[in-house]
Amino acid sequence: MAISVAHLGPPGTYAEQATISYVKWLTKNTGIEANLHPYPSIAQSLQALAQEQTQLAVVPVENSIEGSVTMTMDTLWQLDSLQIQSALVLPIAHTLISCASSLDGIKTVYSHPQALAQCQGWLGAFLPKVQLISSNSTTEALQRLEQDLTTAAIASSRAAELYNLPILASSINDYPENCTRFWVISQAEADIAHQLPLQNPTHTSVAFSVPANIPGALLKPLQVFAHLGINLSRIESRPTKRSLGEYLFFIDLEADANTPQMKSALLELTTYTEVLKIFGSYSVLSVSN
Repeated sequence: MAISVAHLGPPGTYAEQATISYVKWLTKNTGIEANLHPYPSIAQSLQALAQEQTQLAVVPVENSIEGSVTMTMDTLWQLDSLQIQSALVLPIAHTLISCASSLDGIKTVYSHPQALAQCQGWLGAFLPKVQLISSNSTTEALQRLEQDLTTAAIASSRAAELYNLPILASSINDYPENCTRFWVISQAEADIAHQLPLQNPTHTSVAFSVPANIPGALLKPLQVFAHLGINLSRIESRPTKRSLGEYLFFIDLEADANTPQMKSALLELTTYTEVLKIFGSYSVLSVSN
């Protein structure tokens, strides 16, 4: 019996590509097979997992150009009982897809906000007057391109192939080393969490709120890790959505939560935080596209 894995759809997204890469790795290392289930948004992918409609979800968390994927972070904070199992990094190469005969005929470009931002330099240079419209995914607008020759979309070359659409320009992301980190997430106590291959965790991700917006409110939690020699690989703030000026803090740590140092750090951290969520320890997998 195959397990089910949620990801951002429709087919052809980078999230689907990352999911396919993970499933290949999973099948090779465990024999477990999987069915892919696309959802219209990242939030719906994680909600489907939380509601046990799927057993895993693969979601983007950070891009090398545009930083954190805020919908992933906000949804993870809102949902309980989810746990990161693995991370993987996918190279991202954007193409401009359109049925227009040339760039001169394009009036509108659709894509996910992250993709539009990752190509803003190229768009400014070659399509400075077009209207940019955000969509839920890089592939959401592809089906409308044949009906409107003045539209284009930014997506992968794989997506163009899947939808049998022409590519007008390739490698249009502003930085060639563009890549996105994805998390593979499960229910914390689900059976599948115990069936996945054991890795040597190299990172732990946590998030917390602080009791009050006062001097030192963030410094004290960070000093806990500094004093114990635990390195941070990422720190990001997000609004609590309760009041202007109140923030949540998301941190990636280069350590396994089960080590004595990290156990001590996380215990001490509770004294300086209002709410502390530990999303789990995991390793970064080496997977092929």
